[in-house]
Order: sequence, then structure tokens, then C-alpha cells
Amino acid sequence: MTTVKKQTAFTRALSPSNELAAIIGSTPQPRTQVTKLLWDYIKANNLQNPANKRNILCDAKLQAVMGKPEVTMFEMSGLVGKHLS
Repeated sequence: MTTVKKQTAFTRALSPSNELAAIIGSTPQPRTQVTKLLWDYIKANNLQNPANKRNILCDAKLQAVMGKPEVTMFEMSGLVGKHLS
């Protein structure tokens, strides 16, 4: 007998908007993976505010998703959610 993992809001793959796809790719991803990919992008492009690591300084691609030049890591999840369907 095989067990089937239940799909939850966190594990269900969601499609990114065009703006978000420019950062993480167009493949549908679960929210947890979207967050991981965003952090990979932020760290690879050195976008954390050096004075306050909890703040993210948005480049042009990230600003298209976040809607403003600087966001906190806590705001990020809510703003990214609008770009997943």
C-alpha cells in the first residue's frame, strides 16, 4: 500500500507571473521553493541591505514584483503571493 501525500497550500505548485518568472523561471513551484529561489537570487545579486540584513534592496527585476525599491523579508512573502496563481 502506498501513501499519498496530501496537497497543502505550501506544497501545491503555483504558476508565477511574468515578472516573477523573470527571476525564478516559469515552471510552477510550491511557495516554499519560490521563497528559496528568491533568496538564492537576492544573495547571488547581493541585494540585502548591508546596514540591515532583514531589508532587501530591489533591483529592476525584483522591483517589478515587489512594487517598491526596498522591502523587509517579512513583507516579501505577501507581495510575492500576488504573483502566484
